[in-house]
Formats: sequence, C-alpha cells, structure tokens
Amino acid sequence: MARHGGLIVARALSLARRAATLLALLLAAVLLAAWLTARPGDPALYPPAPGEAAVTVRLVADAWHSGLLLPRDALAQAAAEAGDGALLEVTGRFRAYPALEIGWGDAGFYRAVPTIEALDWRLALRALFTPGGRPAVLHVVGVAPEPGTAFAGSEIVSLRLSRAGFRRLAAALGRTFAAHDGHPVVLGPGLYGPSLFYAAEGRFSLLAVCNHWSAGLLHAAGLPVTPLLDTLPRGLVLDLAWRAGASGPHPP
Repeated sequence: MARHGGLIVARALSLARRAATLLALLLAAVLLAAWLTARPGDPALYPPAPGEAAVTVRLVADAWHSGLLLPRDALAQAAAEAGDGALLEVTGRFRAYPALEIGWGDAGFYRAVPTIEALDWRLALRALFTPGGRPAVLHVVGVAPEPGTAFAGSEIVSLRLSRAGFRRLAAALGRTFAAHDGHPVVLGPGLYGPSLFYAAEGRFSLLAVCNHWSAGLLHAAGLPVTPLLDTLPRGLVLDLAWRAGASGPHPP
C-alpha cells in the first residue's frame, strides 16, 4: 500500500514538473514573440525636446476597448495644413467641443455592444475570427472640457507629443476615415452623447483590434509600441508606461 501511494505521489510530481516546464516554455515563447515584434520609437519625434511646444493627447482605456482623446483645435489645424478634407470636415462638425474621443473597431460589434454588460460573445467571436477580417467603423465623440466625467470607470493615460509627432498622428488618423468624393461617410448616431459612427478603412480581426489601432496612431507619432502586448487595453496601458514613459494610468 505504501509503495502504491509512493508511485501516485511520484506521478503527481512528474506531471507537475511537466506542467511547470510547459508553462515556462509558453511564457518564454510569448516574451520572445513580444520582443521580436516590438517596434522602436522615433527619437526625432518623441519625446519632445525640453522647452519644445507639445500637444497633450490621452489614451482612454476600459476593460475591452481603447480610444484616443485628442484636442480638436490642434487636430483641425493639422488637417488644414495637410489638406485633409475628410478629417477637416469631421473636426468642423464637432467644432463646439474642445476635444474628440475617437475609437476604431468591428462595425457589427462596436455598434451593437455599447458597454461590457451588453457583451454578446457570438458577435465577439465573429469579429475576432472571421477569415480575412470584418469591416471597421470609427466612433467620434465630442467631449466637454472635463473629460473625466465622460469616461467614468476608464483609465486615462496622458502623453505629450511633439507638434511634428502630432501631425504624423493626425495624418495616420485621416487615412483611417473612408471617404466618398472627398467626404467622410457618416453611418449614423454614436453610442452616447454627441457622437457619430463613420465608415473606416481597415479590417478588424484578432490581429487588428481597436487597441492595435490606438497603438498604431501613437507609433506614427514616434512612440515605441509592442503589438503583442497591446492586444489588450491593459497591456497597451502598461506598454506605454514602460516603453514610452507615459503619465498614468490614472482614474478620471
């Protein structure tokens, strides 16, 4: 009986060691993949030099989604300088608001799931795993001077961009709006407050989620990013803190 019990313990220990080894190998593979796919920043753009004029933007992140909170006047100026008619039209439509919160995501899921409580797993799985990806939309919200009240429960990360970096971000954002005859395509009312959905370029999938879009715009502004880590909002927040020295995260 004692021998039989000893064999059971030995087998259990062997299985535990195998599981620990497999877990360690999996973690090492994930870390290696994150390192191999990490994108360096552009020191000519970010961070701004001491004393250089800067533009403050914010990442707004919740449990499943992230978007960028951008100063409307600076965005309109960058669009005008670049001759980006579609983006200029968007900023003009929201001229009454000092800031715009802009997010990108799957057309079906984004418009049907306004909160985590309304999560529909069938829509989520379809959005993530449809071969070739699914159509995307942009969500634009006019935000009042105190943005924290509009994003209760979200984390807000502040970033100071050089003006050149912000212009690059604005140019990348402008390319995301799908245009018809030079005009952005309005799809209807947004999820809350003064907001609209717009048709967007790009295809949504597991390899291109909203957080990758947010990270891509910040990368255009010169920030280093790690796409694998940025798949989840919390990972993106930590990535910006670790690699870009972002201020935050902090609750609104």
